[in-house]
Amino acid sequence: MSDARTIAELVIDADSLPPGSPEMVHERRVAIFDILEENDFALVDGPEGPYRIDLVMIEGRLQLSVAHIDGAPIKDIMVSMASFRRVIRDYFMICESYHNAIRTAMPAQIEAIDMGRRGLHNEGSRMLTDALRQTAEIDFQTSRRMFTLICALHRRPKRDIVT
Repeated sequence: MSDARTIAELVIDADSLPPGSPEMVHERRVAIFDILEENDFALVDGPEGPYRIDLVMIEGRLQLSVAHIDGAPIKDIMVSMASFRRVIRDYFMICESYHNAIRTAMPAQIEAIDMGRRGLHNEGSRMLTDALRQTAEIDFQTSRRMFTLICALHRRPKRDIVT
């Protein structure tokens, strides 16, 4: 992969997100690290990279502000999160089931839940690739890493249960 097809810097506008717990902030940082470690991203009919991408959540949409690595703006890409709500919700539910199963379930049950978790993650990744198709080329592994980041951006802090 050449630098021409690379996201070299990825910044999240924390002010556009709900407040996060230290665990959520860590999850976001890990997701960004994974993307920057290895990715394949290029604009359709646009200049080559390496790119800087600023992510902002605006009224239920994810804005990817793509710029040259020196900061010169190139293009803003908007992705509606409405179509992702179900798969993100289901992904969070199955992740919770997976973490609960690790403590008590048989290995075959854990494996079945994990297969379902991976399947939902793949579905979200394909949806992201489709949403970007007109504006950006992205390989499946990068799409998976980006979907992980989108989920990390949507995670809500767990509420304390008062009895």
